[in-house]
Amino acid sequence: MSADQSYRVLFVIPTQVHLLDICGPAHLFYEAKQFDPSINLHFVGLNSQKEEITSAGLFFSRLEALDSFKLSKNDIVFIPGLEAELIFDEKFNQTNQPFFKWLVEQHCNGAKICSVCTGAYLLAQSGLLNDKSCTTHWKYLEDFRNRFPKADLKQDRLFVKTGNIYTSAGVSSGIDLALFVIEEHHGSIFAAKIAKEIVIYLRRTEDDPQLSVFLMYRNHLENRIHKTQDYLAQHLDKKMKIEQLAELVHMSPRNLTRQFKKTTGITIGEYVDKLRVEKAIQLLLDGQKVDAVSLSCGLASSNQLRSLLKKYKGVLPNTLS
Repeated sequence: MSADQSYRVLFVIPTQVHLLDICGPAHLFYEAKQFDPSINLHFVGLNSQKEEITSAGLFFSRLEALDSFKLSKNDIVFIPGLEAELIFDEKFNQTNQPFFKWLVEQHCNGAKICSVCTGAYLLAQSGLLNDKSCTTHWKYLEDFRNRFPKADLKQDRLFVKTGNIYTSAGVSSGIDLALFVIEEHHGSIFAAKIAKEIVIYLRRTEDDPQLSVFLMYRNHLENRIHKTQDYLAQHLDKKMKIEQLAELVHMSPRNLTRQFKKTTGITIGEYVDKLRVEKAIQLLLDGQKVDAVSLSCGLASSNQLRSLLKKYKGVLPNTLS
């Protein structure tokens, strides 16, 4: 897109909208507008309402009328997530039929349609996700799959692009999606400026999982295993023996090994490998040299790192595959 070609970004505000779902992407485009005044931001009511309350109790007011916009292929629509009790409410969905019709029309006009978190439910209700790949928040995957069997739901994905439809996993992944769309419109150098402006530590891509390994395998109440996991994550650059870990949590090596596998579903060695792979990916994408990354991950050589990454090739971003 040429720098002087203006386009509109519409942020749809449903009642009980989740604040970060809308404010995260909106702030990115606000920052983008500081570099490129041709970007026009609009906040519209779901069915032309002038005011809406958020799930946090704050109000959006002076919203623009939805039906006053007819979009083109250069324009973008963001649909945020909202309270689950509404997306499961048949009366609420029936009330939104005019919005669904409008959304389908804008899609046919070529506008980019982007959902954040449970905003994917509104896309699915409109029929736009039939026979299309998509994603939503991990907590709603099973329910979404049951309600919308025609959608090709992808799990463990930050966001998914299918044609001019974009769906994201939720909350902070809406920021990643917004940055991805900005890059499509303005290029990678422009997007890097925006990422730096809002201090995003690491730009994630549509290939990345919803949950980091630093957060996975933690859905348990065994404090000694949590302590072991914390220590492993914080000392990846150190050589660790099972005897040292066992002493740290006041268990025998044999008992720690058994309890770790029973509690998390994977072995200590597998867990350390996953931690190393994720840290290595972050450091490599950040531009660090292979030898330095190997040392930071507790590996003796760059060859060991390459062997480890080859073993887990399926989780690598396209840029590292």
